Amino acid sequence: MRYIYSFYTDAVKIALQSIFAHKLRAFLTLIGIIIGVASVVVVGASIDGLNTYVVDKISKVLGANHFMIARFMHAGRLTEEEWEKMLKRNKSLEWDDLEWLQKHCTSCKEMGATVNNRIDLKQEGQELFGTQIAGVTANMVDIEDKTIIEGRFLLPHEVDNSSMVCVIGMDLREKFFPGLDPIGRELKIRDVPMRIVGVEEKRGSMFGQSLDNHAYIPITTYQRIFGRRQSLSLHGKSYSREQLEPTLEQARIALRNYHKLKGNDEDDFGTVNVAQANNQVDQFTGAIALVVTPITLISLLVGGIVVMNIMLVSVTERTFEIGLRKAVGARRSHILMQFLIESSFLSAFGGVFGLLLAAGISSLISATTPLPMTITLTYILLSLVVSSGIGIIFGIYPAYKAARLDPIVALNKN
Repeated sequence: MRYIYSFYTDAVKIALQSIFAHKLRAFLTLIGIIIGVASVVVVGASIDGLNTYVVDKISKVLGANHFMIARFMHAGRLTEEEWEKMLKRNKSLEWDDLEWLQKHCTSCKEMGATVNNRIDLKQEGQELFGTQIAGVTANMVDIEDKTIIEGRFLLPHEVDNSSMVCVIGMDLREKFFPGLDPIGRELKIRDVPMRIVGVEEKRGSMFGQSLDNHAYIPITTYQRIFGRRQSLSLHGKSYSREQLEPTLEQARIALRNYHKLKGNDEDDFGTVNVAQANNQVDQFTGAIALVVTPITLISLLVGGIVVMNIMLVSVTERTFEIGLRKAVGARRSHILMQFLIESSFLSAFGGVFGLLLAAGISSLISATTPLPMTITLTYILLSLVVSSGIGIIFGIYPAYKAARLDPIVALNKN
């Protein structure tokens, strides 16, 4: 045991001495490994950050434990046949559908409804394009976990009475009422004056699309302004995350019964929930990782080839040393292990420097973009294991060549 310990200790010392004796050559050798490890780590952190970013935005927009039922809605990719079937649905969702679910979905904590349209707004010479006007029931503030930072949300009696009131997003506040208190002021929607009663907190943007360019008005008021022909989107909320799927299933079955659909009949509406939306994000980012990660591994392959070439040069330079060690009793396995340790240490250093470079790039991306870049322990271990593994894999041939040198021939080459 003491012999083995002494051997490996001496092997590590010799490997470090060899690396530090040629610092510049070692650094140039490691550039490929450094870039490769940094690329893999940054790409992985970017994909995780993208996933976290999108899921967080979805949660902010939809809220927790939230599901939706609408005429045209589907979770995941649709085939052409499924898309055509969905477009052929001729059953609009109406108030009676909402009232039915409110009575018969006993697992639902809340059931509400929305309907949307996009218009351009003009106010005192200012114009805002593509503003989403959402007609909502009063309980949508709870279903979607909306946060009102000024004033309040719509009240049930305002929905019942088709009141001319609205809650605006931060884009409208900043565009039309900079430096002013907007509560109690008027905003014209389709030339109809609306009294502002609240302002929602800023939600930012997603993929360049603002999440704050909107206004909420009572759904009954919306139908007076835009008409009643538009199908409603029904929104439900379960009591807990664990009950989300069973609650959605109960609501789906209840609506099928109300529409008098038989057992083999397809739903004449679509459903989706927050969990399904998050799963779609996971699949999307997973597909990106599947395509991008192998590309980044090419630089590691190139780095490994460079390590192998340098180790072959090292074997040539140290032919006399190898012959001398074999002449005094060193076995082939000793020489083989010596050069494998050296190549793995060389690559491990590249992994460490690559990790430091990745940390710097990730910090820069986090500071300049909305993506939350985090290098986890998994990436740290992965970078060290992969880089060391490359050193071992690409160091096998040079080490094997060194181990097979004839000591007499090697000594004569001095």
